[in-house]
Amino acid sequence: MQGIGWQVDDLTLNIILPVGISFYTFQTLSYSIDIYRRTLEPTKNIISFFTYVSFFPQLVAGPIERASNLLPQIETKRKFSRESFNEGILQIGIGLFRKVVIADNLAVYVDAVYANSELHNSSTLLLATVFYSFQIYYDFAGYSDIAIGTAKLFGFNFAPNFNFPYFSKSITEFWRRWHMSLSFWLRDYLYISLGGNRKGIKITYRNLLLTMLLGGLWHGSSVEFCDLGCHTWTVFKRRKI
Repeated sequence: MQGIGWQVDDLTLNIILPVGISFYTFQTLSYSIDIYRRTLEPTKNIISFFTYVSFFPQLVAGPIERASNLLPQIETKRKFSRESFNEGILQIGIGLFRKVVIADNLAVYVDAVYANSELHNSSTLLLATVFYSFQIYYDFAGYSDIAIGTAKLFGFNFAPNFNFPYFSKSITEFWRRWHMSLSFWLRDYLYISLGGNRKGIKITYRNLLLTMLLGGLWHGSSVEFCDLGCHTWTVFKRRKI
């Protein structure tokens, strides 16, 4: 591109790529796969379909909604519910508190330490790592709360995305409570479709690697997502699926 006087930088790519592309790609895939598997009847209303794909509360940060959950709600006449509205306002408030008050303030300390790690001792680095684990949780969970709460204002109920993962009793349980919509999507639509762990150890490892690859690409095109290895292995190991 430089040869014709045009340099493609990150800003250009951010403009070209549609906002929330990963979320509505996963949602349209799950819709198509469910219809192929005959576990879902295709909608006859194109407006309902595009509303499901592009419903704005969860378009940028999730959770990844299944058509089986959201489409029936879209196609059903809704009435204003003061109780649902109040629940939505409360959940939005919780999400904002998690994101703005907790996550963003933890980020100040974490960024300062990580930016000059050579100047700090092991105790400070360990504390920053602990803070980062809470920062990333409250960041993701806060965004999910805001999305779920906003949907409630309009009478829609999203599936939960985080279920107090740091209260888990094992690593396996932790990953089943962390970003659940992504975990279960990868399990149901990729890992199981590839054969799961029913076809021998070699095929199981292949399926795990392919699942990790897609999960990594979903997060971004870098090699820094080693957590996906733990994620996929702990969610799927010993499950006969």
